[in-house]
Amino acid sequence: MSTQPGQFLAGKRIIIAGGSFAALSFILALNKLWNPSLKHPEIIMYERDDRDKSIEKDPYTLNINGFSQDGGLVAIRDLGLLDEVCKHGTLNSGDIRVWSDNWKWLSSINPSPYGDLPAATVRITRGNLKRILIQTAEETKTTLHWGLACTSAESLPDGKIRITISDGTTQDCDLLVAADGADSSMRACFRPNNMKTVYAGATQIGGISRLTGLLPKPIDKDYVLQMSSGEGVCCIYNPFDENTIAWAVSTIGPERKAKTNFTSEEFDALKTEALKTASMFQEPFKTVVEATLPDTAFIRPAKEKYAFRHDDSNPKGVLFIGDANHILSPYEFVGANLALKDGWDLAEQICRNASMDAAVASYDRISIARFDPVFKFSHERIGFGHATGKKWLFYKYGMAAQRRLKQVH
Repeated sequence: MSTQPGQFLAGKRIIIAGGSFAALSFILALNKLWNPSLKHPEIIMYERDDRDKSIEKDPYTLNINGFSQDGGLVAIRDLGLLDEVCKHGTLNSGDIRVWSDNWKWLSSINPSPYGDLPAATVRITRGNLKRILIQTAEETKTTLHWGLACTSAESLPDGKIRITISDGTTQDCDLLVAADGADSSMRACFRPNNMKTVYAGATQIGGISRLTGLLPKPIDKDYVLQMSSGEGVCCIYNPFDENTIAWAVSTIGPERKAKTNFTSEEFDALKTEALKTASMFQEPFKTVVEATLPDTAFIRPAKEKYAFRHDDSNPKGVLFIGDANHILSPYEFVGANLALKDGWDLAEQICRNASMDAAVASYDRISIARFDPVFKFSHERIGFGHATGKKWLFYKYGMAAQRRLKQVH
């Protein structure tokens, strides 16, 4: 009997729970990489949001990174969508700049593009990227169901997986790819002990601001971290366009309850808290806070969950990708990048291996090796941004040494 790579799914049914970046990347990658000599699997996707809501879910701008082989821009290139994404995005240096409370330049990270990529980062709205992926997926043989969610699932004696849909119907499949986000219903069914997230020790308050004029320097184009002088407070700025920017004041402390949808009184209190907590930050900090759009305000504790392997405790025929598998704290803006790579890598390993077990083992090695350093770096960033006492002095003099080296070179 032939054991061609991918044959174990030839003519089989694959159900994808969720219409996330990971899900769409998997759909497109499997369509692109599948051996045409084999019968194509039947692929069905269920997404709880309707199509338009899925595209317009939030106003954020994403940094799709291309400064290493693990960047989402590599997946975009491999999917054949680089030109389209660049057309609707902006090429960016990917620089991360660190400034003091009085806007003295402290440090910077200046990545270079990986391989033949056109930039270290492409900045694109979440909506535009989602639209490109959905429109491309609609050109494949995949059946896309919008406004329907996979609510529960179970393993059957014959090895298949039975999915219950939100309309009350059921579907059986040979492979379930769970890409239904951080609160994954599929993870709750099959890995209930993996539902807990861990508080990373810091909480952000912030929102999105729209200024009446252009964003002032130095927050006009690059990702910016503004640090206090040892008081343990920092503010992250992420510009969207020439007059719109996201901001988040961050402090170490007990976990707070996540919140959006503020009343007018609560919204005013949040801005007052931000201005008081970060009173050492000079303009344009106050101007940015005062220009916050009320419906974008948030309190966001840094919650995370380490990636898991699909080991013996995992049911056969069920795989978890993207946020359904791992969750990063908001101090590392690479969630979409990881999701895009997860989708591509899972499809690639299915198409390269002669058995599902081999494909899953290979995928786990790749995905966890990619996630681990990012997870660790998010902790380093939390420690750095909130440094006090001797740790602050250590970073202060270290950054001064880095500046001198940059000036020499």
